[in-house]
Parts: sequence; structure tokens; C-alpha cells
Amino acid sequence: MQITIRRGKPDDAAAMATQMSDPAVFAGLLQMPYPTETVWRQKLEDINAPGKADLLLVAVRETDGVIVGSAGLHPASPSLRRRHVMYLGISVAPKAQRQGVGQALMTALTDYADNWAQVLRLELNVYADNAAAIRLYERCGFVLEGRLLAYAMRGGVYVDSLAMARLHPKPPSLPPSIKSA
Repeated sequence: MQITIRRGKPDDAAAMATQMSDPAVFAGLLQMPYPTETVWRQKLEDINAPGKADLLLVAVRETDGVIVGSAGLHPASPSLRRRHVMYLGISVAPKAQRQGVGQALMTALTDYADNWAQVLRLELNVYADNAAAIRLYERCGFVLEGRLLAYAMRGGVYVDSLAMARLHPKPPSLPPSIKSA
């Protein structure tokens, strides 16, 4: 599948609400079912406000312009001591899964984090039974840090989540001319 990755914008609100309303999508996320276009428009306006550290990307299928996935980076905490950490979230439309969309979104996010945003650590939580997502995250350098018991309710049942993280593979350093000065 040919896709284009770009920053999400307020005009994507209807498509985002539709994607996040799909039971196969929201069952894998910590978001609530039945999101509205209004709520998504507000989120997209907030994320794109000047000075915000958040990034929301969308994967757009080139053949018809349909959004088939989204992924974001969000500050893990307002604490000065945790500014180097961002939390990652991702979703892919069911009909676009296992076609490279998730990998493309993860590649774009990790490139942004590693090369532009001064991020040392990326964190995420994934339901313990989401084997496909766990494999994707492991391929992208994430490692298991722990299991969170009864982490969230999904479909009337409490389910466990795995805490995973990825440290920058080559943290930036000072140029040699500054090191020797």
C-alpha cells in the first residue's frame, strides 16, 4: 500500500473520529468509544497550537486520500526532569493492518524523536494480548519494562498492559571542536 505520512490537521477531525469509532481500533487503545468530530477537531487544534511539543501524524492512502492510520508523540510529563521523555500512541485501520502502515508511522515518529525533538526516551503501553503491536514495537527498538496488572477496562473486563520503552540509539553529542575547547 502506498501511503503518505503528514502532520494531522483540524480538517482531519471527521476521518479521525471515524477511525477511532471502529471497534477493532478503539479496543486496542486507551481511548473511549464513540468519539465525536468536535472532540477530534479540538484535539487537532490543540496539538497544532504554537509552542506545543506534541506531534500527531496521519498515514494517508495515496490512491484515494483516506486516512488509514495515525500516531503521536506527547510529553510524558510537564516536569523539567522528564522533558527528555515522550509518550507514543498509534492506531491503524483494520483493513490497513499488516501492510506497512504501522512501520511507516513508527519510522516517522522515531526519526522525529531522534533527530529533531531532543527526545532520549520514548514510552508506550500496549495491551498484553496485542501480539502484533508488541512485535512492531520490538522491531522498532522498544523493550519490555514491566507488566501492569488490570491496567484498563476493555469490553467489560480488566486487562493487563505491558510498559515498553526505547532509548535513543545514538544520543546526540557535542561536536569535536567544542569537546576539545
